[in-house]
Amino acid sequence: MRRKRASKGGAVPSLPCIEADAAGIDVGAKEIFVAVPEDRDPQPIRCFTTFTEDLQALAAWLLACRIRTVAMESTGVYWIPVFQILEASGLEVCLVNSQHVKHVPGRKSDVADCRWLQFLHSVGLLRSSFRPEDAICRVRSLLRHRDGLVEMAGEHIQHMQKALTQMNLQLHHVLSDLTGKSGMAILDAILAGERDPAELARLRDPKCKNDATTIARALEGTWRPEHLFALRQAYELYRFHHQQIADCDAIIQEELAQLPNRAGDKSFTAKPRRCGRKPNDLGLDACEPLFQALGVDLTRIEGIEVGTALIILAEIGVDVSRFPTEKHFASWLGVCPRQYESNKSKKKRSPRKGKNRVAIALRMAAQSLGRTQSPLGLFYRRIKSRIGGKGAVTATAHKLACLVYRMLKYGTEYVQQSMQEYERKVRGQMERALQRKAAALGYQLIRTQALSAEPVQAPM
Repeated sequence: MRRKRASKGGAVPSLPCIEADAAGIDVGAKEIFVAVPEDRDPQPIRCFTTFTEDLQALAAWLLACRIRTVAMESTGVYWIPVFQILEASGLEVCLVNSQHVKHVPGRKSDVADCRWLQFLHSVGLLRSSFRPEDAICRVRSLLRHRDGLVEMAGEHIQHMQKALTQMNLQLHHVLSDLTGKSGMAILDAILAGERDPAELARLRDPKCKNDATTIARALEGTWRPEHLFALRQAYELYRFHHQQIADCDAIIQEELAQLPNRAGDKSFTAKPRRCGRKPNDLGLDACEPLFQALGVDLTRIEGIEVGTALIILAEIGVDVSRFPTEKHFASWLGVCPRQYESNKSKKKRSPRKGKNRVAIALRMAAQSLGRTQSPLGLFYRRIKSRIGGKGAVTATAHKLACLVYRMLKYGTEYVQQSMQEYERKVRGQMERALQRKAAALGYQLIRTQALSAEPVQAPM
């Protein structure tokens, strides 16, 4: 049946061949269809299962067919073992975005997908997606797994709040953070059997905003056993996931230590923290390992902290040569407006939608800059006054992306601009804009200081 289905490859149009040693793979959960040029094997389309032994046989068959490069679509996570085995065999694997293949005109079926991919790849119509080196991919997988653990821990916080609400315990309303020092101490006492609201309220931290009387009133509830059971399980699961997060941080630290040192003999000075530690912050001191891995200190940029720099390293790596310019890099992130041209008229459209983790981190960093007294914060507020907060976040994230690109590409340190220098730059831009407008209307701009010293009548 597999041989019969694999032999149903449809005919493809004829175009100049650019890559003769190209193959195409259609990846599925249980079966993989592979197509090679017709002159390389009597049966150019074959079907393999997804077992490791068959994937190794697939790599051997491709090498026997003198294949140099392979194109495949990114389908869920099924492509990952295929990609790794083929790459380890010395083949150049081109991971293709399925949307790009969809936009190429042509007819294809599920069976002939591999044949269609092989044809498009051989005539040079496919572009490989960005994928960092293997060492960076390991850090990326661990960091994404850590993000999943943080999300699951957050769900159990909601479960604790639900159990407290069902017992009419308003603890999460009188404390800003249920998982803070005061909240966890009170939850420990409740699960240990303490029911006196006054005794529980005495466990509050002295820095707590609400007094002991208010917290005691919030801790008067029904104490039903079924809700206490649900509270205990949610609390234990929250503790368990944070222990898993701590274990994940230890593995991330080991992976960062194995990355090559690109900083050389450069000295490193840690950036002072603006606020205290939060429950989901990294449990390791990643400042110096990030500096050694990247070769530059990205945290010197306003708004970029250690967590953001770690996301940049895990998602992009240290080599940005795949992006010719910073504009290509910003476009890949989706932090710049798309251009739509019709009948020689260009129309701006909203930025490309997507879930790029670096773009999300840069947008969050840009939003935090709006409250800072820095040149980037002043830039954010200027743009916000013109086009609103959403556009200001995108514009500031674009500026941050350009700064990150320049530092990673050229290895230069970030030179922070003073507020006075930035204000003089903005003032100069405004003056030049006013001069252009005045010249277009036939007027001449004159400084008020010149008028007071030597009055001159402007021509009309």
